[in-house]
Amino acid sequence: MAAAPEFHLPLAPADLLRDGGPGRYVVQEVLPPRELPPALTAFRAAFRARGALAVLQHFDCVYSTWQRVLMTFCFSSVVSHHSNELPAILSDSGLSHEDRTAHLNALKMNCYLLTGLMDAFEMETCKNSCLEADPGRKNRKNHAKTSGSLWEEEREPLLRLLTQLLQLDLCQLWAGLAVEEEFVSLMTGSCYRILENPSIGLQRYRLTREAVTHLLAVALVHCDHMFSATLKITQMLQHFEHVAPVFAQAVSLWAKEYGLKSLVGELLREIGQKCTQDLAREASGVKGYATFISELAEQIPALVLSNMSVLLPHLDGESYMMRNAILAAMAEVLVQVLNGDQLEEAARGTRDKFLDILQAHVCDVHSFVRSRVMQLFTHIVRCKALPLTQFQSVVSLAVGRLKDKSVIVVKNAIQLLAAFLSNNPFSSKVIAINMVDMLYVCLQAKYLQCAIARAVAFLCLEEWEAMLPEVRAATQQLFKPLQEGEENVLEVEETVERTVEQITGLLKKLNYNNITLTAHKQVCYVGSCPGENSEDPPHDNSSDEIEEVVQEEQPQTELVKQEMLVQYLQDAYNFSVKITEALNLISKMMYENSVSVVQEAIEFFVTVSQFGVPEALLGVRRMLPLIWSKEPGIKEAVLNAYRQLYLSLSEDSERAKAQALVHSLSLIMVDASLGTIQCLEEIISEFVQKDEIKPAVTQLLWERFTEKSPCSWLERRAAVMLLGMMARGKPEIIGSNLDILVTMGLSEKACEDYRLPQEVCNAISKLPALDKNSAPFRLPQNHMLFGCLSETVSKGFAQPSSHWIPFMEAAVTLIYQLAEGAEEICADILHVCSQQALEKVQEADEVSDGAGSLPTFLLLHLVSLVGQVALQQVAYLEVSVSAELRRRRILKEEKTKKQSDTRNETTMEEELGLVGATADDTEAELIRSICETELLDGKHLLSAFVPLVLKICNNPGLYSDSALSAAAALTLGKLCMISSEFCDSHLRLLFTVMEKSTLPDVRSNLIIAAGDLAIRFPNLVEPWTSHLYARLRDPCPSVRQTAGLVMTHLILKDMVKVKGQVSEMATLLTDPEKAIVEVAQNFFGELANKGNAVYNLLPDIISHLSDANSGIEEESFHTVMRHLFAYITKDKQTESLVEKLCQRFRTARTERQYRDLSHCLALLPVSDRGLHKLQDNYDCFADKLQDPAVYSCFQTVLTRFRRAGIKPETKVRVWDKELEQKLSASRNRGLDSTETSETRKDFSSPLQTEGNFFPFFLTGSRHQPLSPANTDDDFITPSSRTLRNHKRAQKHPPRKKAIITFSSDEENNSEDELSAELREEETPTKTTPITRSSARRLR
Repeated sequence: MAAAPEFHLPLAPADLLRDGGPGRYVVQEVLPPRELPPALTAFRAAFRARGALAVLQHFDCVYSTWQRVLMTFCFSSVVSHHSNELPAILSDSGLSHEDRTAHLNALKMNCYLLTGLMDAFEMETCKNSCLEADPGRKNRKNHAKTSGSLWEEEREPLLRLLTQLLQLDLCQLWAGLAVEEEFVSLMTGSCYRILENPSIGLQRYRLTREAVTHLLAVALVHCDHMFSATLKITQMLQHFEHVAPVFAQAVSLWAKEYGLKSLVGELLREIGQKCTQDLAREASGVKGYATFISELAEQIPALVLSNMSVLLPHLDGESYMMRNAILAAMAEVLVQVLNGDQLEEAARGTRDKFLDILQAHVCDVHSFVRSRVMQLFTHIVRCKALPLTQFQSVVSLAVGRLKDKSVIVVKNAIQLLAAFLSNNPFSSKVIAINMVDMLYVCLQAKYLQCAIARAVAFLCLEEWEAMLPEVRAATQQLFKPLQEGEENVLEVEETVERTVEQITGLLKKLNYNNITLTAHKQVCYVGSCPGENSEDPPHDNSSDEIEEVVQEEQPQTELVKQEMLVQYLQDAYNFSVKITEALNLISKMMYENSVSVVQEAIEFFVTVSQFGVPEALLGVRRMLPLIWSKEPGIKEAVLNAYRQLYLSLSEDSERAKAQALVHSLSLIMVDASLGTIQCLEEIISEFVQKDEIKPAVTQLLWERFTEKSPCSWLERRAAVMLLGMMARGKPEIIGSNLDILVTMGLSEKACEDYRLPQEVCNAISKLPALDKNSAPFRLPQNHMLFGCLSETVSKGFAQPSSHWIPFMEAAVTLIYQLAEGAEEICADILHVCSQQALEKVQEADEVSDGAGSLPTFLLLHLVSLVGQVALQQVAYLEVSVSAELRRRRILKEEKTKKQSDTRNETTMEEELGLVGATADDTEAELIRSICETELLDGKHLLSAFVPLVLKICNNPGLYSDSALSAAAALTLGKLCMISSEFCDSHLRLLFTVMEKSTLPDVRSNLIIAAGDLAIRFPNLVEPWTSHLYARLRDPCPSVRQTAGLVMTHLILKDMVKVKGQVSEMATLLTDPEKAIVEVAQNFFGELANKGNAVYNLLPDIISHLSDANSGIEEESFHTVMRHLFAYITKDKQTESLVEKLCQRFRTARTERQYRDLSHCLALLPVSDRGLHKLQDNYDCFADKLQDPAVYSCFQTVLTRFRRAGIKPETKVRVWDKELEQKLSASRNRGLDSTETSETRKDFSSPLQTEGNFFPFFLTGSRHQPLSPANTDDDFITPSSRTLRNHKRAQKHPPRKKAIITFSSDEENNSEDELSAELREEETPTKTTPITRSSARRLR
């Protein structure tokens, strides 16, 4: 009888149709579909008769069915039946060769058919998963449910069946040999195919993953699948990113439960042998490897540690993901394995090596690696796995990364510092320990005694105790400030032995001060030396002497303990210093452009505040202005920060919480600026609107204000301020207790210090609801509030108080805001106060026989009162009266519209619109006519004080008091706000005083007034714009800052000209004052948001700043340009600027201008088109390349272009090389041609002396520098508009200089000598209307 053919597992199903040689099974016939039903019936009958061996005769039938239709056939029952029979068959020692071969062939056939069906259905499920993940596909849920649900239910039982089969001793079927590799690959191939499904990592497939894991584990243990599994897992990690976590979990399970630890080493070795260059090119494969390594290290860190050496070469590779993964694995090893104080010496060395590697990669070239290292150190610190010896170095690295250019690195560095604070080993609260406290503790601990005794072995204990009081006294005086002229001449010795010798000599001389100073310096020196730490304190051979001198029975370890204490204090101090440094850096990050960095900075200060760091309050205040941020995330972060700091308190009772909240908020308001108060008010109003501030807080504030609860004067004032802030969220807080507020806040006792009544006025001002459609909230004229205010203002007028003027301004503002007939109340106040002033004058005349004078403070009060009333009167007319007229008109129109039913609707709406527009103009004209003709005419009370104000401003020598001069100047500006006619006639005086006054406060006040006038009367102020810009070069920093702020508002609101003078704003970028630089940076940042504004102004700025007469140094020019060119981000703008700058070389005449233009070109990110522009305009700058600075700048342009990555087009490469060759050739010609160079130098010298530098635009005028302190000869007032036509028709002789006399001699104080006004012919002659559209001007 012929032997049965042997069934060989094919690589592909079609291989079974081809003859593979003698003795191999071949499918004889593939049955057509019509013959399949009877054939399948015959197979079922044979299966019932012969069991699993039935497939031997009917394989062709089943093969035909499986190949053609992929019908579901329950082969699981066939394989299950065979699996149940095999144990008895395998244990039969008399099994014949034919029976063994038959069972082997049947097993192969059945498993081949079953795994084939599994693979087919798994491929279908994988396709459905991809379709389900497609967001654009419709009805994906229904499709997935119908096609994949049945297979998902059958998949897990089949995997368990295959696992059960592999657990049998199948080697008997192969005659005791190992199971053939093809059969094992057939069984495990289905597992790998299942893992290729992208959805396998979902929670619903957890049981499937476990089944696959156990099946592969059995194959590894029983079937020698190690080598194949290593290769297959490595390949899948490279091509399927989603399998990395699955395999990491599986490998961890195999190592722990199945003892397959060697597989970990094989896999890591296989990954470690990958070429680093190949990994850098294949990002997808690297991600799988990286995830696998980091996940594996989390689960089995000890095994990863034993194989870490094979991965270390990738730390020097180009793939940042591999570096991140290996560093993450090291961190997990440090946290889980190399953690604790009981490590052996080898483990401690490994730990230190890993920490050194992590610290080295803090400065990695890739920002993602630096960021990841910060995250890893944060994890290490939170798990308390960082040894104390490494604490200071890692903190220093984290502080250094705060200056990183990458936002994500800075963000994670802030998180690391916050983790250090939360887990610092020094104390629960980090307190900056000053050196005096450190030395005092050291002395109490007898460390200094021990240190000094080491040097004085010749002293006995009695002698030392006699010296100790004087040594202690010298220690207390150690850090007192040195007197003028004193210098500390002692130097720190580098060794303990030298210090011992020095202390010995000083003791012999009884010089205790220098003894303690020397010992302390040695303590600090030892504490700051690298390598000196608490684990290895310094020792020397004098320890025996210490025992003999200090205390004979004292153990030798006493000194070691004290030295450890000193080291601990030194570390704590160094840590506090670094945290303080970090606070300063992080506080500056609160206004970065990155939202995430700002949020982290805010969260950091919350953490710091919770640890009681004193400097944290500055950061908490600094974050206040962020409440106005347009980014919702930042605003919410500020609210959450204050919610955690002040609302989330740990006190038990509501009363205690209220007291803590009020106390904390009161601390913020101590010496707070007006801006800080406004920000805090916004936050508190938000909390009040959300009912987050409990009624107990309001109750406590009222108790403090009414003095029912004992508190200081400052706490009472803070209570009023907080009530006012809360009233903005809920006005009824003030409205329901208005009488109490007036009675207690404006009482005679309260007016001893006018700051409390001022805050009362501010709180009451929050009372009216801001609703444009409703009638304004007004109180009757006879209300007690206004009576108390009038009385308080009038009584305080005659009393010298520095706080009366702010209170008066708040009172007048409140009267105009709430009172009916406010102008009458303020007129009465003015009348009463002026009467008091007259009475004082009369009294002085009677005493001094007609030669009396008014006290300065009375004149100051009167002038300030006049100015405030004038300003509030204008605001009352322009805002309140105008709004009320409009509201009444709208109500009347709506009433008329309802009553008019017979008219056409469309015509009526049009007519109403016309009427409304006309009515608006009519109302505005009415208000304007009142201001122009009535407020300052002879009938109005304000007109009586105008001569007084003008006299004070015109006679600075006679009225020399600085406060009075400042108040008079400000009042003049307020009076000019009333009438355009009055403003026009007194602008000369205003700008004269602004230029000539020696008082910075006067100049600052007038700059602010001029800014307001520029908005109210732009055409009048426009000829004087240059004088506003001139204040940007004022010698006083406060005036420059004020001018910068005013010009920022005017320019951004399009109220002044920009072209020709905006370069003055650019010069502020190099101001020595940091606050002024921030003003300029803020200005250009806001200007950059207005389209192409900065781009349009750059040519003008470059032209003026490169002028030799501009006074700008070359280095300062570079600083300005670096900041401005950062706003040029569009390619078209860059190309245009390249061309303009190249063309500008033709008109440049000085070497400085050549260098400036080339430096500007070097700042631009040149693209391929920009390079083409350089090539086209090469002739413009070819002859300037002999200057080394110019040549270097063009080389920088090419270098930056290459670093950016040029395109592979041939033209671009040719342009690059050709331009470089041209640059070198032109430079060499310039260096070799000495005669030509000398000729060019002689030709350009006259032009250099003139300093000509024309602007980019042919119509631009040459910029004249502004002197910071103008002299009489420099100041020329713009000509008057009234003489414009006359000047056009007549040729004038040279204009005479304006003679301005400021006399301080009170003996010769005639009106002519003291007048500061210029002549009428010096008034402006040209008025240019200002267009309010920035787009037209900047186009």
